[in-house]
Amino acid sequence: MEKGKRREVVVSALQFACTDDVSTNLATAERLVRAAHGKGANIILIQELFEGYYFCQAQREDFFQRAKPYKDHPTILKMQELAKELGVVMPVSFFEEANNAHYNSIAIIDADGSDLGLYRKSHIPDGPGYQEKFYFNPGDTGFKVFQTKFAKIGVAICWDQWFPEAARAMVLQGAEILFYPTAIGSEPQDDGLDSRDHWRRVMQGHAGANVVSYTDC
Repeated sequence: MEKGKRREVVVSALQFACTDDVSTNLATAERLVRAAHGKGANIILIQELFEGYYFCQAQREDFFQRAKPYKDHPTILKMQELAKELGVVMPVSFFEEANNAHYNSIAIIDADGSDLGLYRKSHIPDGPGYQEKFYFNPGDTGFKVFQTKFAKIGVAICWDQWFPEAARAMVLQGAEILFYPTAIGSEPQDDGLDSRDHWRRVMQGHAGANVVSYTDC
């Protein structure tokens, strides 16, 4: 690459309707990751909690069985293999069990398959359709950035995007692109309410205020 010239990076955001079968959803995610790679994507963002449907619409004790420890997490290991094979960067969302705590977490996988580290969702919503405080502890990692093969990226999760300090903290640490994986495509408590434009406008504001690119899904 010519000195002083920025590398061109292609980013892809994936969103798909999940079943309640982990293997089916992983197969769908892999198929879409391969398709995105085939179109030239270098960094591929899969949606929040893609191993199953968005379970936080109700409070159920049995749903805690979905959580697994970060270390040797089977989905992360699988995505590490895929990232290494394709040479792509992938943030991988999962429901984390950590001793007696539970987090909405994301592992950042570099293009060589290495795990660059973990971010735990800081802002936890609680209301109709979003019973997340029943399941998730507030994250304790702080906002972080990750130096990947293709760019220095900041990754937060869903509701974090409504808080401008999250974007600002990541950019001040050098993030060039901000990522906000999201599970929802509409408002689960009201099929007639479409908040898409509001979400996008807030994200555009973060990008404009901080002079960076953003990707959500």
